Amino acid sequence: MYVSEKLELFNDEEQEQSNEMFEHHHIVVDKGQTPLRIDKFLSIKLSNVSRNKIQISAGAGCIIVNGKPVKSNYKVKGDDDISIVLPYPIRETEIIPEEIPLNIVYEDNDVIVIDKQANLVVHPGHGNYTGTLLNGLLYHFEKNNEKNVYPYLVHRIDKDTTGLIVLAKNEPAQSFLAKQFFDHSIDRKYLALVWGNIENESGTITGYIGRSKSDRKIRQVYTNGDYGKHAVTHYKIVERFMYVTLVECQLETGRTHQIRAHFKHIRHPLFNDATYGGDRILKGTTFSKYKLFIKNCFKIIERQTLHAYKLGFVHPATKKIMSLTSELPQDMKKVIEKWRNYSEIKK
Repeated sequence: MYVSEKLELFNDEEQEQSNEMFEHHHIVVDKGQTPLRIDKFLSIKLSNVSRNKIQISAGAGCIIVNGKPVKSNYKVKGDDDISIVLPYPIRETEIIPEEIPLNIVYEDNDVIVIDKQANLVVHPGHGNYTGTLLNGLLYHFEKNNEKNVYPYLVHRIDKDTTGLIVLAKNEPAQSFLAKQFFDHSIDRKYLALVWGNIENESGTITGYIGRSKSDRKIRQVYTNGDYGKHAVTHYKIVERFMYVTLVECQLETGRTHQIRAHFKHIRHPLFNDATYGGDRILKGTTFSKYKLFIKNCFKIIERQTLHAYKLGFVHPATKKIMSLTSELPQDMKKVIEKWRNYSEIKK
């Protein structure tokens, strides 16, 4: 059965720079501006955004004037410095509720947190119009007689990356969460198995991430801001296994493929990440037994070895800090244990 839902859909160009589903507007008011309610002022300036959406954003603290949050009845004046964070515009589309197994780790009237499995696209897009997380959530809501509830995206994780993702169940919650992503106050931590023995116990990878100029399917790190968006990944070593390293990554920004592109950039691509060159032997010996060992590892985990294991945010309604964790999936557990045994034997 088809239903018409107000869901967020993004074309390829809109997905280019970020896994965070918001846009930021910055406006400096003309000196001669007569006093005008800010919701009306912004609805004129941002012609594709409804006044209601602006009012919801104001209620969530997403409109900042001269460094302070304001309500929708604030009167703008000349030289006001306005910053507004908005979730991407909602678009009408038809989408099919589909019964898809979902591991729901938390749900209430405002938010739902999913521990996403591998091989699951978050939202419909080019080449993936069905079988996505959003299709599964629509089915879940209908099954529980929540027919007027829709999943609102505020961030996403890659198809073959596992782990925690939070979605809003109403527009005020979406705006409130989007502001936290914009402020970098969301606590997001990942575990990744990368090629090589990283020299330092901890560090920070920075650079500007944008589409590769030679292959639009992948992201590349650039050294200046002429191309791409600023990206920051903090990491620390969890465990070393001779030729690969288990690292914990904390995202400060949320660019598409950020961890994968950053570790490729420092010449430590993720283990078995075919997109970024991690699906071949990059470190180790030339012995046939070692080659067989790697081949068997690749059979265990047929994807990039990356898991979003921790997610922390302030709840939109209760304003309490929520912190959730996710266990490693079986494929990642098995390949890590295989490497642990290998490194113990070789010591």
